[in-house]
This record gives sequence, structure tokens and C-alpha cells, in this order.
Amino acid sequence: MKFGKEFKKQKVPEWIDAYMDYSGLKQILREIMLHKLSRQPPTPLRAIKQKLKLHRTFSGLHAKSRDFVSQGDIEDQVIDVEALPRDGSGHFYRTNFLRQSEEGGEIEEMFFEKLDQELNKVNKFYKDKVEAVMSEAAELNKQMDALIALRIKVDTKNASPDNATAVPLRTSTRTLDLTIGVDTSNNYQEGELTGGPEVSEVTTANCSSDCKEEENKCGDHSLEILEHVKINNTLETPRSTLKGVFKDSKDDELRFRKEELRKVEGQLRVVFIEFYQKLRLLKNYSFMNLAAFSKIMKKYDKITSTRASRSYMKIVDNSYLGSSDDVTSLLEKVETTFINHFSNSNRKDGMKSLRPKEKKERHGVTFLSGFFSGCSIALLIAVILRIEARDLMDKKEGASYLVNIFPLYRQPKTSLLFAYAILHMLMYAADIYFWRCYRVNYPFILGFKQGTVLSYREVFLLSTGLAVLALSSFLANLHLDMGSRTEHYRKLTELVPLFSITVQAIRSIELYICYYGLGESSQRQSKCHTHGIYNAFYFIVAIVPFWLRFLQCLRRLCEEKDAVHGWNGLKYLLIIIAVLIRTAFELKKGTTWFVLALASSAVAVAMSTYWDIVMDWGLLRRKSKNTYLRDNLVISNKSVYFAAMVLNIVLRVAWMQLVIEFNLHSLQKMAITTIISCLEVFRRGIWNFFRLENEHLNNVGKYRAFKSVPLPFSYNDEETEKDD
Repeated sequence: MKFGKEFKKQKVPEWIDAYMDYSGLKQILREIMLHKLSRQPPTPLRAIKQKLKLHRTFSGLHAKSRDFVSQGDIEDQVIDVEALPRDGSGHFYRTNFLRQSEEGGEIEEMFFEKLDQELNKVNKFYKDKVEAVMSEAAELNKQMDALIALRIKVDTKNASPDNATAVPLRTSTRTLDLTIGVDTSNNYQEGELTGGPEVSEVTTANCSSDCKEEENKCGDHSLEILEHVKINNTLETPRSTLKGVFKDSKDDELRFRKEELRKVEGQLRVVFIEFYQKLRLLKNYSFMNLAAFSKIMKKYDKITSTRASRSYMKIVDNSYLGSSDDVTSLLEKVETTFINHFSNSNRKDGMKSLRPKEKKERHGVTFLSGFFSGCSIALLIAVILRIEARDLMDKKEGASYLVNIFPLYRQPKTSLLFAYAILHMLMYAADIYFWRCYRVNYPFILGFKQGTVLSYREVFLLSTGLAVLALSSFLANLHLDMGSRTEHYRKLTELVPLFSITVQAIRSIELYICYYGLGESSQRQSKCHTHGIYNAFYFIVAIVPFWLRFLQCLRRLCEEKDAVHGWNGLKYLLIIIAVLIRTAFELKKGTTWFVLALASSAVAVAMSTYWDIVMDWGLLRRKSKNTYLRDNLVISNKSVYFAAMVLNIVLRVAWMQLVIEFNLHSLQKMAITTIISCLEVFRRGIWNFFRLENEHLNNVGKYRAFKSVPLPFSYNDEETEKDD
């Protein structure tokens, strides 16, 4: 693979603007090469040789450079790089091109101006990020002090009175300093980290080498730390959010219980893993940019037949980007700390957690996807032929059968069942494919763990496998129930849809309760709504997804104090009201309910459409450089965004048509409902792509490549004043 492609592949998507502009510099080198080729050669033979030579060198092929006359003098005469002091932030670099007076010198001077700009940008970004992780390392040191003090306290509290002076601890009470300056070179050989020192069992009376002479000092020190520490109660659920709003200040106090210790250890384990991933990305950022500077300077030397790279790379190597080893040192110390404190000194298990292996694409997934796709198409054709052969669409009994049994394989109205679930999965597979094509970092946005992300091929395999299961069940039910020779299997046929209940959506449960629990499977009269229990459950299930999102918005409003989440919660509240009124209209009918359902649905659709386009997609910005879109777009064809907006509005309005009472046959009404519902699934798939695209661009603008992980401990004001 060429370096340009590898460089692009290795970039952190959220930091893409912070990397060296390798392609831009290559473009300037092309101009330099073309200018040299355009010079009038002394003879045709020499011109041909010169063109062939420049072409080979620029294409990356090996070619010998010309012999240099007084090479040291030539090198000194090409460039002069200055390192000038920057206010409080190191140096910035400026190159003086010494051959500007020569023909084509202005292009080469532009190349070095661009090169200096990229070096200063990369150097500053890297320095700022390293300083940020150094601050985080200092905070992690304090967290580890509190954790080890808590371990001592918990082990002491749970020790028996007869053996209170000999409580074995799982780890040393001395934390490994994560700040720069502690020598850990003895633990590493040939660039690899060894298991580190074995952790010995210590007692509360003899907890570290520093406390051997005075037995009680270590325990007193740990108690002193705990006096200034409180537990951070993270709001993980709507229930915990409500508790957090009305909580008592005593809830933050440590209770020195094992459950509390396990929770804190789990939180710190996640914090260390995320911190380690951040360090790895920073190290890769430094390595790739240094390689890019080296590659581009070698290309310059080959095209211009100079040796300017030697002096320029010396400056690059002496810059903060090339000389700082803070990240490497931190990586080693985090590994040692994690292995000793969170993996019971088992290096293999610790490194497996810190560096999970990436999933590899398997050929079997592609094969099975194609196989299940073919089976699905064949089964679908078989179902259609079976229905046509029995004339089920024309017979009253057949129509009744389809109206009653078909909803068990697809979901009516707003719910998602087999057909809708399969369509959702297909749309998700398509979203993943296009997210990868446009380098949208969807695993980070969706919070997937490394090594657990499904590829679009795997999602497609799941959808086709589910399609085979659903169509096979439906075809089996159709054959056994409608065949003259299989009438005595009629009771068995009713159980066929039940075998697939594990993959149903929430809304489908109501159908199964009615069909099997209330005896409608034997009657097949579509009288589910005559049962009061079913109707109550029908209301509850209809609003469950929107109610959960409403509570989530309230939670984020309490946590972040951002009014946007309040408005988003209002949107879901309007949807809940519209769904309740529409469900009541479906059950009770009447003009009044129809008007209320239509009005509430119109308000909810208008609010949701505005939120989709303006808030979720970030479009319709008046002052944007891309008219009525936004400044940054991942798709170069702007018409795609306008088409998506129009399509979203049309499909939102089409969804409102479900409120209108169709004066059609029950089977035809069911078909129309199914089509509109499928269009809604399609709309949601489009919404998913542009929603994550907008979130990704927001992360890129803020260089946000890591998720925020809450720390388990917080030090009170007295401890802060001591530290200051």
C-alpha cells in the first residue's frame, strides 16, 4: 500500500484537520515537477531521459539521483530553517529558501511555506494534547491514592477481630506514579513491557516499605486521604437521575463496603482503558506525521536533485513532535499500573483488556449472506405462489386467514416486527457501509467497545437469516393450515409463529397475548380490541419507546443544564400525546377523536420534521458557505442533502395518513398500512446516516476523539486547598 493511502487510513477521523496536509504538499511537488519538465532541454535525447527520470522518481520507483558537486555546499545553500520562540508555547519554525532567484524558485518557496505551516500546526496540536493527558495522569494518581486507601479500609473493616493485624491485600498500597520522571526502564526489555514486579501480600501493619518502622502510619495516612474524598454518583438511568436531583449530601459519603469498592474498581478500570487508548492514538499521531514529513522531503529531494531533507528533518526531529517521549513513558506506566492493580499482576489478561484485537473479516460471512439471500428470495416466491394457487386473496376464508396470521409475521401500524425488523437491519447495514465510505466514526459515537463492532456484512447476514426464519415459519403455517390433507395439524400450526417470538419487537407482544392468551387463534375474527386488558396494554406499549426517550431528555437536562434537551423532551411529549389520541381514535372512532388525532399528529409531525432537519442534521443554516446547508459536508454532491430533506418531509407527512380512516377492505387497508410503515422504516434509515454525520462533524470541529468517562472519586475543597 502506498504511503498516502496508509496515511489517510491511519488518521483519527476526529483529528483529520490536525494532521499534516500530505496531499496538498504532494500537489505542490507536482507543480514543481511539471515546471522542471517544461524547461527547454538542450537536446531531445536529454529531454527524454530527464522526463523518464522525473516520472520514475515521483511515482515512487527506485532511481539513482544525480551526482552532487560539492554536496555539503549545495545542502547549505538550499534552505535555512529557523526555530523562533513562541509566546509561552515552545517554538515555531520558519524556512528561508535560498534559491528563490532561480527559475521556478517561487514554487519551491511556496512549498516550504506550506511545509512550515503544517509543522507548526502539528507540533502545537500534539503539544496541547500531551499537556492535557499529563493533567489527566496527575488526576489519575489522586484517584489511585483514594482507591488503595479504600481497599485498606474495606479489608480492615471486614477482617476478623482475632486476625485484624494480618489482613492480606490484593495489591501494593503504593501507587505507581503516572507523572513523568519515574524510571521504569528496568521493567522493559527490547521495547516490550514485562510483567512488572510481583505484587506481594501486605498487612495493614506492614503495608509498604515506607511504613515498616512505624506500623500505624500507613493506616493513618489512608484514613487521612479518605477524609477528603467523596463518591461521584453517576446518573446512569432515569431513576438514578431523579435520585440525583433530590439526593441527600450524605449519599456521597464513603460507607467502606465491598460493593462500593467493586463499583469503584470497575469505574477506574474503564477510565484507565480509555486513557490508554487516548495515549495510543497520540503515539500513532506522532509516528504518522513524522513519517509523512520524512516521505514528503524525500520526494522533494528526488524531484529537485537536492539534499534539503537532511537539514529540515533535523529540525523536525528536534521539535516537540519528534523529541518528546512523554506519551511513550505514560503508556509504559499505565500498562504497569493496570496490570498490577486491575489484572492481579497477570500481564496477558491486562494487555488483552488494554489492547483488544480487532475483528477480522471472514469469508464465511459473505458466503452465508449470499446463501441466505438466495433462500429468502426463493421462500418469498414460494409464499406468493402458494397464496395465488389457493386464491386466498379472493376467498373470504383466505382473506380472514391473512388478516389474522399475517400481523404475527409483520407488525401493524407503528410497531416493528419481522418484516420491519428485517428492513431496519438492512437499512442499518447500508448505513454502516456508507459511514465507512465517508469515514464517519460511528463506533465512537454509538459507544461500541473495540472489537465488538459488527460490519455491514455481519448485519446483512443477521437480516437475511431472520428473513429465512420468518418466511419459513410463514410458509409452514400456510401449508399446514390451508391444506386439505393437514387439517388435523391445525392446532400445531397455531404454534408456528410462537417459535419466533424471541426476535419480536415490544409492540408484537400485544398480538401474541391476544392471539394465544385470549383465544383469538381459534376464532380468527380480529376481535382483539374487544378485550379490555388488550386495549390497556395497547396504549401502554404504543408510548413506551417515546416515554423512554422523554425520560432520557429529562436526565440530560438535569445533568448538563442545557435547554436544548428540554425542547427535545417537549418534542417527545407532543409525540406521546399524539400517539395516545390516535390510539384512542382507532379504538373509539368518532369525529371528535378524528379531529383531535389529526391536529395532534400534525403538530407532532411539524415539530419532529423541524427537529430532524435543523437540530439533528444541522442543515438550513442561512449564513453557511453552503447555501441552506452547513459549512462542513462529508458528501460532495450537495443535491443529496436537499433530496434527503424533501424526502424526510414527504415521508413524515405520509406517516400522518395512518390517522385517516381508509374506506377499504380490511386486507387492502392492511396492505396500505404496511407500505406506509415500510416507508417510515426507510426514512429512519436515512435519518440515521445524516444524524451521525452531523455528530461526527461536530466531533471533528472540537477534535473530540474520546468519550468522557466519569471518575469515581472527588476531592472536597479542603483537599483542593491543600494541593494548591
